[in-house]
Amino acid sequence: MTNAFFTLPKAVNEPVLSYAPGSPEKTALKATLSNLKHHEVEIAMTIGGMKVETGDLHGIHPPHEIHHSLGQYHRGHAEHVTNAIQAALLAKPEWERMPWHERAAIFLKAADLLAGPYRAKMNAATMLGQSKTVFQAEIDAVAELADFYRFNAKYMEEMYHLQPESSKTTWNRLEYRPLEGFVLAVTPFNFTSIAGNLPGAPALMGNTVVWKPAETQIYSAAVIMEVLEAAGLPPGVINLVFVDGPTLGNIVFSHPSFAGLHFTGSTGVFQQLWKTIGTNISQYASYPRIVGETGGKDFVWVHPSADPQQVAVALARGAFEYQGQKCSAASRAYIPRSLWKHIKAQLIEVVSSFGIGTPEDFTNFFNAVIDERAFDKISKYIDHAHQASGVEIIQGGTYSKKHGYFIDPTILVIEDPYYVTMCEEIFGPVLSLYVYPDQEWRESLKVLEKTSPYALTGAIFSQDRAVIREVTEFLTHTAGNFYINDKPTGAVVGQQPFGGARASGTNDKAGSILNLYRWVSPRTIKENFVPPVDYRYPFMGES
Repeated sequence: MTNAFFTLPKAVNEPVLSYAPGSPEKTALKATLSNLKHHEVEIAMTIGGMKVETGDLHGIHPPHEIHHSLGQYHRGHAEHVTNAIQAALLAKPEWERMPWHERAAIFLKAADLLAGPYRAKMNAATMLGQSKTVFQAEIDAVAELADFYRFNAKYMEEMYHLQPESSKTTWNRLEYRPLEGFVLAVTPFNFTSIAGNLPGAPALMGNTVVWKPAETQIYSAAVIMEVLEAAGLPPGVINLVFVDGPTLGNIVFSHPSFAGLHFTGSTGVFQQLWKTIGTNISQYASYPRIVGETGGKDFVWVHPSADPQQVAVALARGAFEYQGQKCSAASRAYIPRSLWKHIKAQLIEVVSSFGIGTPEDFTNFFNAVIDERAFDKISKYIDHAHQASGVEIIQGGTYSKKHGYFIDPTILVIEDPYYVTMCEEIFGPVLSLYVYPDQEWRESLKVLEKTSPYALTGAIFSQDRAVIREVTEFLTHTAGNFYINDKPTGAVVGQQPFGGARASGTNDKAGSILNLYRWVSPRTIKENFVPPVDYRYPFMGES
């Protein structure tokens, strides 16, 4: 019997290990990489706690070594979506009745398992399956996912402590019910942590979930499921299905118990899903919650007072870490002419020094893009740049998919600030630069503000405090995550809650209490200890 108000452990950010030569974490990771590389797996779906195999097998290959097989996964079909929904609804009554601190304990344990015995396996799966360097895997698949689970649990505790005032003879209280129905989580390939958080956050709040990961992230998604099960997550709370989008949508969005969508992916897909939900709105028991983080055309704006070396490093890291496949990646930059010579020289020097190849070689900074579809899309932008007037390729511009999906980090200098690569999301290692006359820095801000429909991340560089204040105010609505003298990537849970507006999403800030509020439906309860026994009020008397 619970007879105390429990306080969860203080949430602190998981330390990022160094993987320095001779370190125990490096030794363990290399052994795990070798083991996974040489033992093919067969990954089943997880529905109602059962491993579901279909026999419809599809291969899993490292993007940087496409002729090697990591294993296969069982692709699901329409009946498996239906079964996953049924499993979620069946598990829901018991899960939402579970005391909040017991739910929290499961996710806190999952965080400790990630940071401990599963650290090497989660990193290795992400490195091999998604072609990430050890550092990019460590900050994502281990540190950030552990942070999500720990900080979300603490935010849940804070939320439940927020209670209304009570007047004399009454007791007012507020309970935070889970949504009525099931939640759909649709997750991307580029962040293992997002794949774990999108189903995890609603589940923490007492919801049950159908989870569809990106096909190119299934390898590490299976490890997330393994960790959650080892932490004690009950069957049916999160149901992992491997199906195509149309099959999933046709069933989920016509189900009366559909209660919410937690989505990260493309803007076009998100808008289509929203439209479908709107069309079907009269079918649902409640108005579904729609939470989405979509695209970005993230900028770096530089003032003449900025430090060139700081800008060059920020551009190199911001644009090319994880091959530019971050929603927050620096994709366009505005450089003052007076600094261009210095920034150009230092930027080319940095980028040309990148080691490029497999993440199994720890000396590499840069790996392959995720799959052939991405490779073909990105290379078309590069081909166009080769033929376009007013475009100079000062770095990269080459690519090959003979052994893996490798596109060299590419830098374009653009004469027209509205050229296609300055406007459209590319989601790859292509950085477009526009050099403006120093005295026109305010005009360059106006161009920046209206160039893109997105508003996810952005960064400015200046040593002039008055300029920083003015530019920050002018660019208020251009980025949900705004950086001053820093690259526009690398948001940390509990420090920079992440999300953007405009065409970049609903800005519900993953990694904050704001996101968790979206997965509850509050109920106010008023209890009157001394109910009235006379209907008449004092104003009714005349004497």
